[in-house]
This record gives sequence, C-alpha cells and structure tokens, in this order.
Amino acid sequence: MDYEARFLRRKVLHTDRGTAFLVDLAETMSLEDGDCFVLADGSLVEILAADEDLVEIRGDALVTLAWHIGNRHTPCQIEETRLLIRRDAVMADMLSRLGAELADVREPFRPAGGAYGMGRTHGHDHSHVHVHVGHGHSHDDDDDHAHPHDDDDAL
Repeated sequence: MDYEARFLRRKVLHTDRGTAFLVDLAETMSLEDGDCFVLADGSLVEILAADEDLVEIRGDALVTLAWHIGNRHTPCQIEETRLLIRRDAVMADMLSRLGAELADVREPFRPAGGAYGMGRTHGHDHSHVHVHVGHGHSHDDDDDHAHPHDDDDAL
C-alpha cells in the first residue's frame, strides 16, 4: 500500500492473494510497513509499503534541509545520510536552492510521524501493531496472537 492508502479508518481491502476484508477502525490510523491485521480465522495480513515516486535528498546540511521540509509540514523519511519526500517540483526547487543534492528514486515510503498522539500529524507508535478486523468477538488481553507468518497474506 502506498503512503496515502495506509491512512484509513473504514475500507474494504484486498490482499495480493485476492482475499477481501473490511477494515473498520474506531478512528483513522496511519498504518505502517510491517503492521498486521488479524482476520476472523486468525490469519495475519501484513501491511507492506509499496514503491512510490520519491525525491532522495542528500547534502552537507541535512539537518537544515530536514528543518525546511518539516516547516512546510511535508512528510519526510529521515535516515542518517539522506531524506526522502514524495515528488514535488516546488519542494525540489526550494531544496535545490538550499544546496541539496536531489535524485528521483522509486522505493517504499516510510515517513517519520508527528510528535503528538496517533497518526501522521499527531505522531504514531513504531511498535509492531496487530489490528483485529472482520469478527464480532473479543480476545483476552493476555492472548499473545502468536501466528506463523509462513501462510500469511500481505497487502
């Protein structure tokens, strides 16, 4: 799933194997690469970040470049030696004028979350999340949900 598709509350999703299931969350969430849905039959569906058209940003002043990106509330994947943003001609022009070395790339986009709460503008937890969908019963809090990943599906 691309970055936009991983932000949802209620939607029918289809796995790469053709399994359809309804996601009906209590609130809109930003799903991360590696998160999983637990279906009614106990199988897992893993969220995989899809390849997207991005701009790779490198340069000596990476912290300053990251500040300018954040100041414009632009989602950004922050790594030790580079930053990644979705392709945007205006942002690319600004970053180039600031001395950034830019390259178009196509790869999964995993931007950093915000500082507060859940979601994109309010932050998110980077732990491995299992979201239960598609069934009308609850699980005990001590249920460890240990499921083998060999037969699991992915988005």
